Amino acid sequence: MALWTAFTMGLIGSLHCIGMCGPIALALPYQGSRRVYAAGNLLLYNLGRVLTYALLGLVIGIFGRGFFLAGFQSYLSAGLGFALLLVAVFSINVESRLLRLPWMSRLNEWVKLQLGRLLRQRGAGKLFLIGMLNGLLPCGLVYMAIVGALTTANMFQGGLFMAFFGLGTIPLMLGTALAGQLISLEWRARLRRLLPAFLAVFAIMFILRGLNFDLPIELRFWQDMQNTPMCR
Repeated sequence: MALWTAFTMGLIGSLHCIGMCGPIALALPYQGSRRVYAAGNLLLYNLGRVLTYALLGLVIGIFGRGFFLAGFQSYLSAGLGFALLLVAVFSINVESRLLRLPWMSRLNEWVKLQLGRLLRQRGAGKLFLIGMLNGLLPCGLVYMAIVGALTTANMFQGGLFMAFFGLGTIPLMLGTALAGQLISLEWRARLRRLLPAFLAVFAIMFILRGLNFDLPIELRFWQDMQNTPMCR
């Protein structure tokens, strides 16, 4: 899937991030700094998130490579698209369902504990670590981006896809944190309700991509070779 899709996914989807991650960004220990320093600290925090997303993409891309070589990527893209569409239509709370898994619940509690400790400390390195940990918190938008990374052809493309997704979330997240309380909790809740419609749009994109996915050049070559007339 094209990198512009990943960036757009992050840019539009960051409307959801305002409701979920906005409070963390507003709680960062940069209060009292001048606006330029605050922007720099927030950028460090957001780059930490991007790094975590990119690392997740590298891991997911390994699995995507397997599907790509097996020729199953078109089915994977369409299948995941249908799954996302069901999540959007029936407003399934993926985050809460995943938190029922013991290992996911333990990871979430550990991340929250570490975030609580780091938020009481100061320093550029701490802000970067807060961002990295924040990237591990349960988030439906991130899971949707992971679906996109899973349909890439290799580890590098998976990491790049997730990195561009993370970069797309930075403008609105940065603006929200700098604006402070100008965006009320009520408006954040309203923006979060847009997620099902957003999911549906990208679900349809995944489905269409699966239905029109071109086979890898290597696979087309072997397919053509099998149809070549043989001399007898």
